[in-house]
Amino acid sequence: MQENKYDAAVVGSGPGGYVAAIRTAQLGLKTALIERDRLGGICLNWGCIPTKALLESARLLDEMRRAKEFGLVCTDVRPDWEAIVKRSRAAAERMSKGVEFLLKKNKIDVHFGLASFENKHTLKIQTDTDAKTITAGNIILATGARARQLPGLEFDGAHIIGYREALTLHEIPKRILIVGAGAIGMEFAYLYSVMGAKVTIVELLDTVLPIEDAEVSNLLDRSFSKRGIAIYTSSKVNSVQKTGSEWPYTIETPKGDKEVAAEVCLVAVGVQANTEQLGIDKVGLHLARGFFKVDNFMRTNIPGIYAIGDCAGAPLLAHAASREGICAAETIAGLDNPGISHANVPGCTYCHPQIGSVGLTEKKAREQGYDVKTGKYFFRANGKAVAAGETDGFVKFVIDAKYGEVLGVHIVGPGAPELIAEVVLGRQFELTAKEFATTIHAHPTLSEAVMEAAGDALGKAIHI
Repeated sequence: MQENKYDAAVVGSGPGGYVAAIRTAQLGLKTALIERDRLGGICLNWGCIPTKALLESARLLDEMRRAKEFGLVCTDVRPDWEAIVKRSRAAAERMSKGVEFLLKKNKIDVHFGLASFENKHTLKIQTDTDAKTITAGNIILATGARARQLPGLEFDGAHIIGYREALTLHEIPKRILIVGAGAIGMEFAYLYSVMGAKVTIVELLDTVLPIEDAEVSNLLDRSFSKRGIAIYTSSKVNSVQKTGSEWPYTIETPKGDKEVAAEVCLVAVGVQANTEQLGIDKVGLHLARGFFKVDNFMRTNIPGIYAIGDCAGAPLLAHAASREGICAAETIAGLDNPGISHANVPGCTYCHPQIGSVGLTEKKAREQGYDVKTGKYFFRANGKAVAAGETDGFVKFVIDAKYGEVLGVHIVGPGAPELIAEVVLGRQFELTAKEFATTIHAHPTLSEAVMEAAGDALGKAIHI
């Protein structure tokens, strides 16, 4: 009979939860993992992995349509949507099985069911047929979050949907309305535009990708507009007539009301934490704006209870959740660790052109009182980008004028999510713009753009 007493129990098996469970097990703690659905959580099953598989199909289709530019003959290029979705689901399934293997390898007990607190050391695990309890000296909450709905635009699974339904639509809609121009909204806008849908984006704030540097957002706005994507910023959906196959939506814009008809409306306006079914009142856990309130070691207000990932608030990113899980595990084990600083977490958007950024935008740096200098290098001057036919975009450095401290770097263009890793590592070790500018980069590579942008910030760029 399995002993249900553990040193640590993790609730949720997303990129925060399963990583936390593995790290606690590596540190010699007897560990349990509780999952209510599929191993890997939203990220592996309904988020990061399947969306990137779909986007990769879109990127390849996009490139094949430009074959003539590369001296290639490519005819009758068209999407097979059913096959594209099938491939994305296969990628998600493969990664989920990989998590299952890692959990077994690290001798972690996996319990399927819905977890809730009996007391601060006891969890009840409810399934459709029975219930059991486990006890743990420490509990890590990694319950994630779900798509937030808007009044009047509640999900019905067919006409008005969230990101989960957007991954597995039975066919490509002729017209799709996307509410929200954050990373999720912009990625799906690119995907469905390439697949042949007429796309309209509505964003309440005054720019797409509002958290990015203004120059990055503006370039992406122009790029999407060239694709024929209609974008309404500083706008909102006021009403919808739920009739016919294409529902008419009334959009309030700065220039007056606009009516847009769409078969499908994807609402992508953020998330809300999954906290309601945990029974947190029994243990007195505190929330802040709907998310668990934690310190920089991921400790909640109750000793022995930790929260990581999306349920603990921004940044709502898988890689941040993984690092938070490791931090919580090492704190439980008594290891000396520096805690979490979110100032050096990269953000990426995988539409086309791609985006990678870290640190402060130029606007935020100035608002915080820095004497700012910027440097910028356009991919149209980069040999590898020209050879690849991917010249839209730039690398932008935001630095402190006196000391050369790299306050932020913003990349829009080919390979941006990969290129930003160099900057994150450099910032981690407090390199200045001078170190980036004087480090020899292989030629020809896209990464030379990082070197040149740093040089431009110092007034020493060569190829500008």
